[in-house]
Formats: sequence, structure tokens, C-alpha cells
Amino acid sequence: MGKLLPFLFLGSLAVGFGACGMDGTMAMDAEGSGSPPAVVTPRPPEPAPSDSAERYSDPGTQPFVMTRHDPLSTFGADVDTASYDIFRRDAAAGRLSDPKSVRLEEYVNSFHYAYEPPSAESDTPFAIHLAAAPSLFNEGTLLLRVGIQGKVAPPSAANIVFLVDVSGSMASPDKLPLVKLVLTQSLNVLQPTDRVSIVTYAGYTSVALGPTAASERTTIQPVIDGLGAGGGTAGASGIRLAYEQARAGFIEGGINHVVLCTDGDFNLGLSSDAELVSLIETERKSGVTLTTLGFGYGNLNDSMMEKVSDAGNGIYSVIIDADHAIHYANRKLLSTMIHIAKDMKIQVELNPELVLAYRLLGYEDRAIADDDFRDDLVDGGEVGAGHRVTALYEIVRTNGVVPEPLGAPAPLDGALYADAVEVAEGDLALVKVRYKQPGAAETDAAFEVRASLAPTNAAGAYSELDGDFRWAYAVASFAEIVKESPYSSPQGLPAIADIFHTAGLSNTPDRSEFVGLFDKMRPLLEAR
Repeated sequence: MGKLLPFLFLGSLAVGFGACGMDGTMAMDAEGSGSPPAVVTPRPPEPAPSDSAERYSDPGTQPFVMTRHDPLSTFGADVDTASYDIFRRDAAAGRLSDPKSVRLEEYVNSFHYAYEPPSAESDTPFAIHLAAAPSLFNEGTLLLRVGIQGKVAPPSAANIVFLVDVSGSMASPDKLPLVKLVLTQSLNVLQPTDRVSIVTYAGYTSVALGPTAASERTTIQPVIDGLGAGGGTAGASGIRLAYEQARAGFIEGGINHVVLCTDGDFNLGLSSDAELVSLIETERKSGVTLTTLGFGYGNLNDSMMEKVSDAGNGIYSVIIDADHAIHYANRKLLSTMIHIAKDMKIQVELNPELVLAYRLLGYEDRAIADDDFRDDLVDGGEVGAGHRVTALYEIVRTNGVVPEPLGAPAPLDGALYADAVEVAEGDLALVKVRYKQPGAAETDAAFEVRASLAPTNAAGAYSELDGDFRWAYAVASFAEIVKESPYSSPQGLPAIADIFHTAGLSNTPDRSEFVGLFDKMRPLLEAR
């Protein structure tokens, strides 16, 4: 359906990108409180490519929500990058990613944005940055960006268990050899007294290396080099043994983390997503967190690995080649483990007097019921040292029109939102962020901070937005096309291209690489 429609909202904004260059922010999820939640509309199931048995969970697409029906949009923070990693992997090979693999927020959050960090004197470990500007092509419509920038934290003593899948499916060059490279490179960033363990699993599990000081490279490296692949995949047994090792080497007040390296092809013992998530949720109560690193193409179980990393309060990435393995180990590995905020939940409240309807872009998998925002037993997302979170909204002002194709539901029986509205009269939006300190128990109370945006503080024109905003929105628009969102169309690709090729916007290696991949994939998207 999206191919036949004008490039609406994300798309329609992108149509004019060529003239002025557009800004972007990330998408978030909305779910009703006190009224039935907004419905995320899934696409019909699509067959996997004939050469791939990869497993994805279709996140669906956020619809527009009528503000008088539900002014609250609540979601957990997300700094995963796996969805964008998969796009990079596929585009480099000249193929389009499966639409079900697209989690829009992970595309947007894969790039650096120059948000100011909190001041050194601030007790809050992050700063909130809000921005808005009118749409170029939809009268009465605004773009809203919610940006959160975490502080940089000093390193802590680390106790890391690498849980390595050595089953037969890991034998290809883009799997176990890259795992070995990540493990070897990680020794460059660990302190000499940090502890490293290696647990392997295939048809059976084994402790290949007990807790060992990172300085003992002559002991650790031969174990890494000797890893070989073969047999079935008893992943759940490996997870249990890895947590057991992490508890054995536990460092009070330090980093205690399991890094699961796999293609996700579990076929022995517990293997369903629900069973594995339940196992991880139980194990994380010990204070040990878990990251998942995916490897390879053809049987990547993206669905399972995303759920497992969420349950383990960790980050999910996919390592696509040797350069990426080296970069991840040296630049990202530790920062994903050093949490500055735990169980972060974000709630955006739109003013019903000023906003007719809104749509969060992405974050479908991170939706939290509005009533659970202040329930501190409900899990949120973790934010690492120096990490940033970006969320984008499309806002229809009270004098605007909600666009097709999905439109927006009318308030039930014309009723207004029943609960008290906290956003101040005259403000466009109120952003509330709730979080716990790292190391807090699940039963500990959370802190809450707020920021608001008045219409008078919005940019007067889209062209006044900063380059980071334009870049993020263009990336979001592109991701909508890849995922075949009903709010997008390949007809908007020329306008998006003009944004990406605007002088100065792609002046970093990651952005430059993306522009090259975009140009490579554009003909395939236009022909789809």
C-alpha cells in the first residue's frame, strides 16, 4: 500500500528534503492508559529469502494517536544497534534487508549527535534536549525530537564472561573467526586486574577458561586460538554455566557481565524465546548483566537475541566483519557495560489543547503501558556511559489533518482522557524520564526528572533545524522505506538523497559509509 501513496509524514516531509535538507529524530512507542492502547499494526507475514533462514519478529508500525484519547506515550530507552548492523551487512553484500528486521530507532541511534552532556555539578547522570520545528509539507504539523545524552563515567573493575557458541553452525568465516577477533581485541581495553572467563557450548558446555586476570595474555590467547566449531547447540545450558562463572568471579560494585557470542541457532534444551527470556530474567537478579553479539548471515536468530539482551539488561549488536569486530571491542564493549542509568523509562505527554494527534517513530518493541511508568518494578532500558537516546515524533497541531493511510482513531464516544494532565498550559509537550542508579535493586525507588517545550521555543522553519536533527529524520525516513511502512514510499528517496548529500552532514566515517550504502541500495528500493 505504501508504494502507491504519497510520501506521507515521514515520506511527505522527505519529499521536500532536497530544497532545504531535513532533520531527524527517533521514534518512540505509545500505549494507552485508562483507555485501550493505540494499536501497532503489523504487516502480513512475508516469506524469508530463499537463501536465508533468519528469524525476525515484525515490530509493526506505530499509528497516529488522538491526543484527547491518550496524550501519553511511554517507552523504555533503547541503545541497541543490531537492526542497523544487519542493514550494513546486507547492503555491503548488495541485498535488501528483510523489512521485519527494521527497528527504526536502532537506525537513528547508531549515529553520533552532538548533545551537550550534563554538567559536572549535576546529580542527574544525563541531560534532556528537546527541539521542534514545523513540517515543510503538512500545515499544522511539527517534528519533535527528544534527545538524551548520558555522562561519561570512569571505568570500573570488570568481571567478564565470554559465552561462545562453538556449535557447527558457527564454523563459517563470518562467525567464529570474528568471535575470536572480538575476544582478542577486548584484551586491549581491559585493565590488567580485570577478570576474564570463557565458557563454550555446543552439544555440551565447558569452562574453557576460569576467571583469569586480563594481564595473563599468554594464558588467555591460546584458549581463544583453540576454539573450534562442531556439534549441536545447547545454548540454555551455556547461559546457566556462564552466569555461574560470573557469580564465582563477582566483583562487588564492579562490572559483572556475560557476553553471549552466537548466531542464535539454539536447538538443544530450552530454545523458545519465552523460555530463554524467563531464564535470563531469573539470572539477572544476581546483579550480572548480559550482552548479545550476533554473527553471520543465513540463520541469524535476531528475534531471540533482541529479547535475550533486553531481559539481561544489556545491548544487542551484530558484528558484520573484521573491521567492525575491532571497532566494537576497542570502542564500544566497555561503554555498553558501564551503566549510568538503569531501568530508564521515558514518558512524553502532549498537550491536548495544542496537539490533535501524534505518532512516535519506532520503539514498537519498547512500549510500556502508561500506568506502568511509575511502577518501579517494571523493567525499562539501560543506558551506558556516554550513550545517547533519540526519539522522534510527528505532531499534528489542532488546526491540522491526520493523514492517511491509517489515520487516527477517534476518542471513544467522544470522551476525553480521564486522568489529570500534567503538561503545563501553553506548553507543547512535557517529557518525564524515570531511572534508577546502577546497582539498584529491582525493589528500589526510581528518580524522575522532567523537561518541557513551549511552542515559542520551536524553530520557526524546518530549515532552521541543526544538521543532527536533519540527519536523524532523514535516516528515520529511509528506515521507514526499508521496512515498507504504510507511511512511506520509495518516491521520497530522491529527496532523502538530497539530505544525505548536503555538504557537511556526512562528514564522519560512519555517516559517509551510510551514504555509500544508501546510494547502493536506492535502485533496489525504487524497483521493489
